[in-house]
Amino acid sequence: MMEIQLHTRNLETKDWATLVFVFSLVLIVIAKSAFESRFNDYIRLIVSDKYTKIYRESGHLMSGFNILLYTINIISFSFFIQIILSHFGYGTKSDWILFVRIFTLLNIFILSKFLTEKIIATTFGIEEIIEQFNLQKVTFRTYIGLLLLPISIILFYGNYTTNSLIIVIISILLIINLLTYLISLKIYQNLVFSKLFYFILYLCALEIAPYYFIFYLITKN
Repeated sequence: MMEIQLHTRNLETKDWATLVFVFSLVLIVIAKSAFESRFNDYIRLIVSDKYTKIYRESGHLMSGFNILLYTINIISFSFFIQIILSHFGYGTKSDWILFVRIFTLLNIFILSKFLTEKIIATTFGIEEIIEQFNLQKVTFRTYIGLLLLPISIILFYGNYTTNSLIIVIISILLIINLLTYLISLKIYQNLVFSKLFYFILYLCALEIAPYYFIFYLITKN
């Protein structure tokens, strides 16, 4: 008599990811429609400094435009981190619970860091410097997230992920991030040098230390 063995078949669905990607595109459309002139200047950020000159006041930091771009940025980086984790066997690309965890942790990390910066800036009396410096960081980092979104979509639905590709992308992101600091320092050099000591303390405490500890935890675990 023939013995029949039944095996469970796990069906992975990526429908949730499609909805999130579509939601991101909708946010981009809203940003372009509601802030058309500003968005057009923003997308030329890589070749023109017009945007940074016009929107350099700290009051623009919590604007609706930046909130929309921040949301897109978190979604983009969350997917990219999940793709990396999936590539190295620490999860799967289709695990929506993992995405929610990454998305939540990124938000907690960024918002906690932002609030801590506000407290320290007030304590040191360098609020004006830090607010304008943060505005520049937000501008360039959301721009990076916007560029990373189509890459994350391609890597998510395709099987193109390799160790070399991941290293190249991360290296490019780190270089752009470093350039962000250099550009910001150049723009606000007069403010920075007027309170250089406190600004160096700020950099060590909130711009270098958190990422060092994250790197330490990742490499140790």
